[in-house]
Amino acid sequence: MPQISIIIPTYQEAINAPNLLKRIAEAREVHGLKWEVLFMDDDSQDGLGEAVNRTNFEWARVIVRKTNRGLAPAVIDGFHHASGNILVVMDADLSHPPEQIKALVDHLEHGAEMAIGSRYVPGGSTDPHWGWFRKLNSLIATWMARPLVKAKDPMSGFFALHQQTLERAHQLSPLGYKIGLELMVKCSIKSIAEVPIVFVDRAAGESKLTFRQQWLYLRHLLRLYKYRLLKR
Repeated sequence: MPQISIIIPTYQEAINAPNLLKRIAEAREVHGLKWEVLFMDDDSQDGLGEAVNRTNFEWARVIVRKTNRGLAPAVIDGFHHASGNILVVMDADLSHPPEQIKALVDHLEHGAEMAIGSRYVPGGSTDPHWGWFRKLNSLIATWMARPLVKAKDPMSGFFALHQQTLERAHQLSPLGYKIGLELMVKCSIKSIAEVPIVFVDRAAGESKLTFRQQWLYLRHLLRLYKYRLLKR
């Protein structure tokens, strides 16, 4: 049975954590998997630790980070704390379905180097309340990343990979929040399985997607294109 570490970067997500853990616990019970959950929190001071402790799930813990804050650094820090041989990354805002973790893991067990929750394969979709601007923004950002990787949804923040695949990573230096794309490029991942998901908008709390994050994404893309060119 694979040992799984679920890494969840957080900032001001105490309101969502209990509901997310409940769904993770239900999926854990249904599939009989063994995993730990690591909330990598950027010193939110919003009661996340107390909220997680009240769930009484001994396999879930909060690690408070006080330096080098940001989603991508939090995930990388989580990799270092993880004890599992399979690493799963997902958001805390209930936009990613924990019920699909088993499907991601199954693809890894059957030979995929990375498995991602995809909005853009048959069966996948985005929240029906997305406006045309958000849809256009997502499609353009996805199109810009496509030459770098063979995936229909390279922007996905819900993914899984083996610890040994992560060890191939070369000079991880992500900007912004697209750590999955960074790993696809820097780990030279060729085999990517895409599991359809319905990406829903957060139920509570404030979105972390800002114009600054979009600017960081453009800078991140430029870095990755330069890396790919220099590696050839």
